[in-house]
Amino acid sequence: MPNNYFQFKQFTIRQEHAAMKVGTDGVLLGAWAHVEQARRILDIGTGTGLIALILAQRSAAQIDALDIDPTACKEAQQNAEASPWSKRITIINHAVQEYAATCAHRYDLIVSNPPFFQQSLKAATAERTQARHTDNLPVEELFASVVQLLAAGGAFEVIIPAESLAQYKQLAAQHKLYNNQLLWVKPTPDKAPKRVLCSFSFTQSSLQEVALVIESGGRHVYSEEYQKLTRDFYLGF
Repeated sequence: MPNNYFQFKQFTIRQEHAAMKVGTDGVLLGAWAHVEQARRILDIGTGTGLIALILAQRSAAQIDALDIDPTACKEAQQNAEASPWSKRITIINHAVQEYAATCAHRYDLIVSNPPFFQQSLKAATAERTQARHTDNLPVEELFASVVQLLAAGGAFEVIIPAESLAQYKQLAAQHKLYNNQLLWVKPTPDKAPKRVLCSFSFTQSSLQEVALVIESGGRHVYSEEYQKLTRDFYLGF
């Protein structure tokens, strides 16, 4: 049974009611996202607030964390308030489509771990949730919302299944967003990438691609590159 909390070096994630518990994907995105020039950040589908809290630790930005699920927002609010960065994090209970239509400002960085589209619909039937796993519409709506919210010089960064990259690049192109950076995530050196982190912007540049191996020497023997990326957060590194 999953723990009701996850302890990081500088903050704690309470996750008793979370549909999505703390996992590698969220930590990777939070640790990799390009926060250097960001003064205002949006986390779409924040869940427990994990990614927002990592970004708060890494930057001085104001962070808005959005989720459609009121239970997730309540837990994210508790996690943010208990952190050292509570004054810089705002939890917003809203669908991104509605938020994009009414938001008056633009973001330098937008991040998302897109499975929230399925996982946050806690009131939906299992059948409907399963159907939405293969429905392209939520991803299309995500991109449509992002282009309304992203500053001209900003970046939209996601972590997705490796097999979804072609779909995301196609949808990005339809919205005049260009894929400029990729980080391929391999579970072990001899396995194909399972995840890919992507950075999109309105400005086209040469694509930069690198790979990251999680476990380099057996179960729970983590690669130096993975430890370097995440050691500011995990207690064991």
